[in-house]
Amino acid sequence: MTKRKIPLRKCVGCNEQKSKKELIRIVKNKDGEMNVDFTGKAHGRGAYICPNEDCLKAAQKRKSLNRAFSQEIPDEIYEKLTEELKKNEG
Repeated sequence: MTKRKIPLRKCVGCNEQKSKKELIRIVKNKDGEMNVDFTGKAHGRGAYICPNEDCLKAAQKRKSLNRAFSQEIPDEIYEKLTEELKKNEG
């Protein structure tokens, strides 16, 4: 029996490699809308982040999402992502 390969992704906040299931995907679709994808299956360009606010704040400070999506990310998007992370924690 062969061992299944576990897909690893790097968090844009802390730069640690973790299994894909431990991270949350942030997606930018064709229309330029950004959403949190908890399923990991939404269409579009994705970046991964740990499910905590510290990593999101670090990504915002270092502009990691700007690099990942090759565009300037407005503060409203970070606020929306923070709210969605808080909702999903509970």
